[in-house]
Amino acid sequence: MKEHKDKKPTQKPSRPGTQIMSAILIFMVIVVLYSAISKPDEKIAQFTLSDVAKNITENKIDKIVVEGEKVNIDLKDGTKAEAKKEPESALSDTLVRYGVTPAQLNTTPIEIKNESGFGYWLLNILPFALPVILVVFFIWMLTRQVKGAGMQAFNFGQSKARITDPNDINNRVTFKDVAGAKEAKIELEEIVDFLKNPKKFLDIGAKIPKGVLLTGAPGTGKTLLARAVAGEAGVPFFHLSGSEFVEMFVGVGASRVRDLFKMAKKASPAIVFIDEIDAVGRVRGTGVGGGNDEREQTLNQILVEMDGFEPNEKVIVMAATNRSDVLDPALLRPGRFDRRVVLDLPDRADREAILAIHCIKKPLEKDVNIKVIAERTPGFSGADLSSLMNEAAILAARENHKMVSQFDLVRSIEKVMMGPERKSHILSKKEKEITAYHEGGHALVASCLEYADPVHKVSIVSRGNAGGYTLKLPLEDKRLHSKKEFLDDIAMSLGGYVAEEMIFGDITTGPSNDLQVATNLARAMVTRWGMSTSIGPIALESDGGKTMFGRGVNDNEYSERVSGLIDEEVSKIMNNAFEVARTVLTEKREVLDAIAKKLIEVETLEQDEYNEVIKSFGITPKLREETKNS
Repeated sequence: MKEHKDKKPTQKPSRPGTQIMSAILIFMVIVVLYSAISKPDEKIAQFTLSDVAKNITENKIDKIVVEGEKVNIDLKDGTKAEAKKEPESALSDTLVRYGVTPAQLNTTPIEIKNESGFGYWLLNILPFALPVILVVFFIWMLTRQVKGAGMQAFNFGQSKARITDPNDINNRVTFKDVAGAKEAKIELEEIVDFLKNPKKFLDIGAKIPKGVLLTGAPGTGKTLLARAVAGEAGVPFFHLSGSEFVEMFVGVGASRVRDLFKMAKKASPAIVFIDEIDAVGRVRGTGVGGGNDEREQTLNQILVEMDGFEPNEKVIVMAATNRSDVLDPALLRPGRFDRRVVLDLPDRADREAILAIHCIKKPLEKDVNIKVIAERTPGFSGADLSSLMNEAAILAARENHKMVSQFDLVRSIEKVMMGPERKSHILSKKEKEITAYHEGGHALVASCLEYADPVHKVSIVSRGNAGGYTLKLPLEDKRLHSKKEFLDDIAMSLGGYVAEEMIFGDITTGPSNDLQVATNLARAMVTRWGMSTSIGPIALESDGGKTMFGRGVNDNEYSERVSGLIDEEVSKIMNNAFEVARTVLTEKREVLDAIAKKLIEVETLEQDEYNEVIKSFGITPKLREETKNS
């Protein structure tokens, strides 16, 4: 599904040390500039008025400039001098009193300058004003720091919800941006209709559910669907995570809940969306998940706000979680989260629609067939498909291609599933042979067993932590799996182990992951799905792998005798699958040799190439009905 992210500008608070250093730097720059302005360029002699009169009579003065009390003198020998006069009297009158004749005054140029202008006042005021300005600046900075800390303390209990405005076209999401999830969208259309036309429901006495809980596997588009509801209804969307309520201080979470609902009521009609609500909504009183008074107080406040004394008809609370089994029953009762919308992994048609959305802004080659990509990605969520398309575009750009090809999409499937190719990991001749027989064993057992999925690709090229891999995909999407399918899957998983032991008479560390997967599957058959003849139809563990009773708190709900029976039954299933795989590989030894030889030669066999190898030995490959007809 298409993912959108709220754009939230982040502004890092400046540190006090940084601001003080900035102030010191500004102070130093001002001092340097002032020094440069006030520093004299050359030495100037200081004259008395009698000295001025004497130099005039001796005809040594070239020019006199009077600026208020200051007298600037330019001598004919190129030197400069300064003198001071009385502010009340004119310079000419003073010089006459010192014995200068009017004729001598007439031969000496005297210029009178009025003291005005910005520079004059700046140079006179700056020495007095600069210290005052610096003191005021430092006081302002200190008060700003104190105010910031005080405001932070006051804002500590306020909600941190991110608000998406309904008029923000760039961030607006509608149901058109959400492919698949047909049933979920139908359920949520009632919410949209109520937010648009509440009078229609209120007039007939209907009450729309206050809380909608979106549950499903990670990446199925719960957050995106919640934003689409707000976009369709054209109402404000308050979005925050459950973990943002809880702080180390008691009472902060409850305060934030109150503030959040207060904001939502002012903006009503509105939608409040709490992502990962299991962070605060876990069962109370169990001590699981870091339970404490702060988390429980926050949960209690959410319960009160959703079903309190004040009517809250125009605020819809939506929440998302992939662990609805751990939520407190009080959250799920009618009047709170009384409507649960389940988002399943998309089927083939939905995957094709999701891929089509993500192809909109990507240039595609003519050979791109989205239907084939949808067929090869069972079990992919919307987020996985988004990552697949992005990886395909990155692969194309890395190779300087202008458009994304089908080859790029096929490669990106394997990269998302198993990781990038480890081209630097070069196998020795012996390791290459062992890996070829190992993967050939997987593929051959899958092709010979009736209920195993068909093989799409076999490779001995390292990807992620795997030295090689066998890609098998179901003929069609399945919601239910049978016991026979599980038994064939376990036998297929042991095919590599059996092939190594049968061909080389030894076992390597290669089948370690195969053994873990097969053992976990066998244990789930016994403890979760009632597929054991010895123990019978009893569920001893939940989906999380712990005991059902006490919600996974206690691991000793069944006796040691039952535990022993579980171990025996798991061992029996594994041993039977081992014998099945051994029988197949023993009878089809020449086919295994042919597959391994071909893998050593070309390293990777696509579905058509692999099918040609096994068809030459009389094995009919498993194909889709449309493929058979074509």
